[in-house]
Amino acid sequence: MKLGYQTNTWGGVVGHPGGVVSVKDAYYLANGSTKTALEEIRKAGYGGFELFDGNLMQFVDRKEEFSAWMREYGLFFVGVYTGGNFIFPEILEEEIAKIEKVAKLASGLGAEHLVIGGGAVRSNGIQDEDYILLGKALDRIAEIAESNHLIPSYHPHMGTCVETPEQLDRLMSCTSINICPDTAHIEAGGGDPVETVRKYIGRIRYIHLKDYENGTFLPLGKGHQKFAEIINLLKEADYSGWVTVELDEYADPIEGAKISRDYLRKLDL
Repeated sequence: MKLGYQTNTWGGVVGHPGGVVSVKDAYYLANGSTKTALEEIRKAGYGGFELFDGNLMQFVDRKEEFSAWMREYGLFFVGVYTGGNFIFPEILEEEIAKIEKVAKLASGLGAEHLVIGGGAVRSNGIQDEDYILLGKALDRIAEIAESNHLIPSYHPHMGTCVETPEQLDRLMSCTSINICPDTAHIEAGGGDPVETVRKYIGRIRYIHLKDYENGTFLPLGKGHQKFAEIINLLKEADYSGWVTVELDEYADPIEGAKISRDYLRKLDL
């Protein structure tokens, strides 16, 4: 297996302010320096990185600079994280167009994965139809990803209509897209990360690891997640892809990355 790290720890998880008034600009964004993140991810001992779509789109006219940093730090561009509401037909085409731009740029810069989060929660609650709408949107996005030589995966996330195990099962029955489990979000939603990986191992082409305890996301080994069991399940399935550590925020980003890397060494990764 190959180890990557998400750049969002540097600056924390925010969003592009333009997204408030323009769906086409509704990107995820980390406020920190991408260059610093890449340098410190390399120093911490990882071989690749994932970043948010908003941070990637900052380089739409600076592609050579981005590529030069990858060469300088010897890092592989593992993937980009994007998302949307996906259940409102009146804005869906704008969301799809945004993701098409992200996928094209990511592919041109050598990325392997397109990770998709989202699925809005309506003010009057989740409707069963929302999973059908979300599933259809994800199938369209999967086609876009594959046409750009990217591997598409859906990432369950708190704050969406896919938090709980039952919600995840409902969505997975409505789409053929892969799943990128995020172990901490699965537990926060009431699920068992080990059982989720076991259940969906045939649809896992990519995975996010982060620890969790008492409502807090933590570096690996600082919570109570059963990562050894998860890694064993991946090994039994002959998984040889990327395992990316994602930690939304941490007081000292490089220290958080090093803590997780040291823990993974104990698992022979």
